[in-house]
Amino acid sequence: MEIVVCVKQVPATTRVQLDTRTRTIIREGVELMLNPFDAYALEEALRLREAHGGTVSVITMGISGAAMMLREALAMGADQAILLTDRRFAGADTLATATTLAAAIRKLGKVDLILCGRQAIDGDTAQVGPELAEKLGIPHTTAISKIEQVSAESLICQKMVDEGYARLRVQLPALLTVVKEINTPRFPTLAGFRRAQKSDVLIWKVEDLDVDPGRIGLEGSPTQVISTFVPEQHKTSIVVEGTLSEIAGQILASLQQQAGREQHG
Repeated sequence: MEIVVCVKQVPATTRVQLDTRTRTIIREGVELMLNPFDAYALEEALRLREAHGGTVSVITMGISGAAMMLREALAMGADQAILLTDRRFAGADTLATATTLAAAIRKLGKVDLILCGRQAIDGDTAQVGPELAEKLGIPHTTAISKIEQVSAESLICQKMVDEGYARLRVQLPALLTVVKEINTPRFPTLAGFRRAQKSDVLIWKVEDLDVDPGRIGLEGSPTQVISTFVPEQHKTSIVVEGTLSEIAGQILASLQQQAGREQHG
């Protein structure tokens, strides 16, 4: 099987800064990591290759520093890594991101299966996978917790739903997004790291892809963010002392005062 895994580099902290001009996350100078959901997608791809043969390619769109994340994927066992990096890709919403990824996957040629994490933990939209499948014109399904059977024409998988799971047959080529219940990702080995350091990460820019520059990056993003902000958190506390009866009375009085302020405020 020829498998492509789409991965993303996300901030390794909840303390993120936003660009006031583009209203997007500033990734330069921030500790970044492989999106956790994408690790499950990569692990599943490696297991499918081990069972059925073929190759696993990982692809990401991001800053030049994302090459380090791709080398981690190579150390885990991926055969090929591709980094889409160009200032003209920056500021992309989910649709523009899917457009760019689709152009890159078309350039790869024959692909049997595309795997993505259910969502990225920084945006939490869960939109890129389905949008990518639509751009490529292939079947897709989301929230896959198990791949049961694979043939040259189709696969059978389990999709998580509110009542449990649904068992589906999906025609190949297809795109699946996976959830963490599907497997436990492996750790890179020392031999894997050595191999990764000797492997090249392919760098593709806008000129390397058959894509309309007007449909990528900030210019090609129909979603416009009007404003962004970090919510302020306010905490207050009181210390109560005395007997149980006195403590209960103080707590009741405090709650009544708070209710009064909210009623008149």
